[in-house]
Amino acid sequence: MFWGNETFPPYVKTPVVSGHEFFGTVVAAGPNALEHFNVEVGDRVIAEQIVPCDKCRFCRNGQYWMCEKHDIYGFQKEDADGGMTEYMLFKPTSRVHKIPASLSLEECALIEPFSCSVHAVNRGDIQFNDVVVLAGAGTLGLGMIQAIKLKTPKKLIVIDTMPYRLALAKTLGADVVLNPLEEDVIAEVKALTDGYGCDVYIEASGNPAAVTQGLQMIRKLGRFVEFSVFSRETTVDWSIIGDRKELDIRGAHLSPGCYETVIDLFSRKLFTAEGIVTHKFPLDQWENAFDTFGTAEAVKVLLVPHVE
Repeated sequence: MFWGNETFPPYVKTPVVSGHEFFGTVVAAGPNALEHFNVEVGDRVIAEQIVPCDKCRFCRNGQYWMCEKHDIYGFQKEDADGGMTEYMLFKPTSRVHKIPASLSLEECALIEPFSCSVHAVNRGDIQFNDVVVLAGAGTLGLGMIQAIKLKTPKKLIVIDTMPYRLALAKTLGADVVLNPLEEDVIAEVKALTDGYGCDVYIEASGNPAAVTQGLQMIRKLGRFVEFSVFSRETTVDWSIIGDRKELDIRGAHLSPGCYETVIDLFSRKLFTAEGIVTHKFPLDQWENAFDTFGTAEAVKVLLVPHVE
């Protein structure tokens, strides 16, 4: 939907260099920039995907990830050209973090998406006795699995339609994996919870059917976290949310305060990139990379530029 369709206007303002998942090395800095960002030339760094204005009511309240102007790297050229270029310019309001030398290429590439994963999981307020259902085991969902397991819930159930992703979800710690193309996932979740339904449902698939599915399988007074971006309108029976179940519906957007957390979790080997970065291509094979991204066993596909 970022590029627009018959339902939604485009959020991307072209022409623009794409790319909001990136990291790189500091090669030059303007006056006071090194002190401002607390970095040195030669440091590996990453900037959060949003360039806050620091002027709107949200920024002034510390809620920078909801900045009203909302410039995102790779979406608006004037303030935020993206990472698919040789050099990037960080604005003074950019949120920049240093990356330790111990992190691998694959781990660095997952800092941005996994930061979003951590924020979504935190929004679920997961407790020790909770049964958690996660819908969607793409890159973000696979990061969520690792974050959820660190919360030590009673049970984690992961739903996806792709066998490779379900197998990887199991490897990463899912207690139960379900494929809605092969089984009645609502009935299965109800059977695993004495008929009550799950305590927390996190929707990360981007499929409208997963929203309806979640409302059916979550218990009364449950917590429903919606993270996805949808390419078409999603319609649900709102009486389920209020009258029937009195649900707590929570959105999750971007990754406030989570970049440092993810860098630390990778550094302590509590997060892994293994199996998630499935393909790597040199920059001159970018067409192959984009074609590969849509295949069944591709999760995260990297473009690796040649650096002198």
